[in-house]
Amino acid sequence: MAAPSQTTAATHQRVLLPAHQSATLAPSVLRLPVCANCNRARLSVSAAAAPAASTAAPSAPADGAVAGKPTVLVAEKLGAAGLDLLREFANVDCSYGLSPEELRAKIPLCDALIVRSGTKVGRDVFEASGGRLRVVGRAGVGIDNVDLAAATEHGCLVVNAPTANTIAAAEHGIALLTAMSRNIAQADASLKAGKWQRNKYVGVSLVGKTLAILGFGKVGSEVARRAKGLGMHVIAHDPYASADRARSIGVELVSMEEAMATADFISLHMPLTPATNKMLNDETFAKMKKGVRIINVARGGVIDEDALVRALDSGIVAQAALDVFTKEPPAPDNKLVLHENVTVTPHLGASTVEAQEGVAVEIAEAVIGALKGELAASAVNAPMVPAEVLSELAPYVVLAEKLGRLAVQLVAGGGGIKSVKVSYASARAPDDLDTRLLRAMITKGLIEPISSVFVNLVNADFTAKQRGVRITEERILLDGSPETPIDYIQVQIAHVESKFPSAICETGEITVEGRVKDGIPHLTKVGAFQVDVSLEGSLILCRQVDQPGMIGSVGSVLGEENVNVNFMSVGRIAPRKHAVMAIGVDEEPSKGTLTKIGEIPAIEEFVFLKI
Repeated sequence: MAAPSQTTAATHQRVLLPAHQSATLAPSVLRLPVCANCNRARLSVSAAAAPAASTAAPSAPADGAVAGKPTVLVAEKLGAAGLDLLREFANVDCSYGLSPEELRAKIPLCDALIVRSGTKVGRDVFEASGGRLRVVGRAGVGIDNVDLAAATEHGCLVVNAPTANTIAAAEHGIALLTAMSRNIAQADASLKAGKWQRNKYVGVSLVGKTLAILGFGKVGSEVARRAKGLGMHVIAHDPYASADRARSIGVELVSMEEAMATADFISLHMPLTPATNKMLNDETFAKMKKGVRIINVARGGVIDEDALVRALDSGIVAQAALDVFTKEPPAPDNKLVLHENVTVTPHLGASTVEAQEGVAVEIAEAVIGALKGELAASAVNAPMVPAEVLSELAPYVVLAEKLGRLAVQLVAGGGGIKSVKVSYASARAPDDLDTRLLRAMITKGLIEPISSVFVNLVNADFTAKQRGVRITEERILLDGSPETPIDYIQVQIAHVESKFPSAICETGEITVEGRVKDGIPHLTKVGAFQVDVSLEGSLILCRQVDQPGMIGSVGSVLGEENVNVNFMSVGRIAPRKHAVMAIGVDEEPSKGTLTKIGEIPAIEEFVFLKI
């Protein structure tokens, strides 16, 4: 066995991505294709950061431009400090308000493009660049307006500015918290309307109240610091938060259930992902303390707005303060916006002079670094890798991400993940198996489902390190033919509790193991139990008494609800003892269906996992 290699891998910045159905990588943030323009593969990470030289004909420099310097097109307003940095290194063309046609006309003359949220950088822009465009910088966090797949295919690095807005967003969260608790907006409107309603706008004190922060990242932790200064008791829920870091701020990490049940105020700081979409809904509101108050400066879609209106009308939620909405701007007749117990602002979280200057500097530094060929931690798409490596490892890349995604869904409790061990069993010598891409995909699977950070080969280790997750790798040397790169991959998470205790192996870690069979990833081990189920669709794991009729019982429940089973496997310790049944399903079962499965007498525990 080769000596384990160790990577300190990733915290806060805040997914989820493609459900791979075959050995072919689906287009996604982490797609790693050969350069579409030059039909050559990037041979190293350092070379990958600087895309291939343009295949377009050389252009004469624009008037006033310095020959030999790269050209940066700034398509939307950027702070002066950022522009000054850019001008020291490059020729800067500030052309605001370009039409799509004007942007396509200019882009062949540019090595870099900087935008905010108003400029769409689609496939047509990358095609029009003729291969010259080397980096796109998004001055802000979101990159919805940039076609990442097209950027990657054209060898263009995309970077953003994820940290400069942190303090501004935290301060706005506190501003909404205090304004809501004292009815500032409503009292102001009343007084300006000529009324004097002191008794109507009696507020509530913050001292001694419990604030639950959901999403203890950069912004969430800064909100916690400020709330502590207001005399509040602060608790937080975040599966990746470091307990030590939370304690240093004076914050207690708790389960989601405890946060909901005990909080007087709830402040949201998570990204919008499939896992968090409408996370606050009728069901979660029903679990909250009556009279709770909600603050949201994160993403509008994490709240079911219709459910919040119902909770406000019923008194479960006393007040809400919102800076973000599912649709922006909201409709003029939006019931939530017009509700008398709701305080609203038009997405002002990052809108301070200082934050805008900070964003300008951060994106300028990232773009300059990318033009120099440096790897930026804020890169949101991946560099190129050798085509032959990608082709061979493609199905294992899919397996690696899905094993990470399964493993993190098995974790219970609010203590966070700190230690992950990845084992690769292979007949190849350690220097003949590059696992960087596999490790990045495992990190992606572990972190992205509840994070807005885009994990790729560039930033995977940094992301894990920042989150306090220590990832170690082990090579298990097997006898046999080295034609197959990997026999199996095993992922173990130590020092955590599990939603499915049978996933804990003899040494105390959550353990999942998988293989590639005929190009399709399979789950082959959960805890100490051997199984064999294709990792397509979603998965139900059941621990049961090993007795006749169990497969039929569970299958009947799923069949009655029209849930199609695509694969089923049973692993047991010994006949008539205990077994784990792994069931692949094409559709997500309803809660009622899952409840029926749990009520089957011989089933001792079960869990539903999204692959």
